[in-house]
Amino acid sequence: MTSDKAVWLLITEEAKVSIAEEPLLSEFYQRAILDHLDLEASLSYNLANQLSGSAIPSATIEKLVLGALKADAGIADSVRLDIIANVERDPACDKHLIPLLYFKGFQAMQLYRISHWYWCNGRAALALFLQNQVAEKFTVDIHPGARIGSGIMIDHATGLVVGETAIVGDNVSILHSVTLGGSGRGEGDRHPEVGSGVMISAGAKIIGNVKIGDGAKVGAGSLVIDSVPPHATVVGVPARIVGAPLEGTPSFDMNQNLDV
Repeated sequence: MTSDKAVWLLITEEAKVSIAEEPLLSEFYQRAILDHLDLEASLSYNLANQLSGSAIPSATIEKLVLGALKADAGIADSVRLDIIANVERDPACDKHLIPLLYFKGFQAMQLYRISHWYWCNGRAALALFLQNQVAEKFTVDIHPGARIGSGIMIDHATGLVVGETAIVGDNVSILHSVTLGGSGRGEGDRHPEVGSGVMISAGAKIIGNVKIGDGAKVGAGSLVIDSVPPHATVVGVPARIVGAPLEGTPSFDMNQNLDV
């Protein structure tokens, strides 16, 4: 597996090549990447820059992001795995610096990770503030109370909604306009639990405390209101199982075709 240092080295080398290819952006790459000692510092700068103009100064947001990254090394591990996931699964992403600089799905996910850390450490008001800023900036609304694993790839991301008690496993791929929503005002777990290796296609709505088994695929535009077995493909409104059990990991394949 690629180490933290190796990912950062790849990003800095890609920035130097990008400057040679497009000198007009040399100052941009310098400030966003090459002026920083590591991925944590670069990420903090870039995320704060995305939220510039909010009620909290950009420099303060940068410190808040970096503080969470330094306090919990697991966040940086997840950042690295999310970058690798984008490069490996998205044919439009041929450089490791692209998610860091340009992909709002990646950026929104990392700001969720920061807000989740503050949520879990007694600063709910700050966590909700960051959630609101991300929703306004990226049209991505992930509650800081949700629990989301590593190796997450969110393609396009516009319209993504993830509720407070949702759980998402590792190596999940999610496209735009997906909802992991609650079914009402009940107490306790009221949002979906998504297993590892799942692919959720564009426009899918998964509602209530249902379980999506490991390695399952949810077809585009589907409405899921019942639990889905591992390695099953579901499609329709309401969603139903189609075809044979899946082999491999659909989140890696990124194949939205429904083989029935």
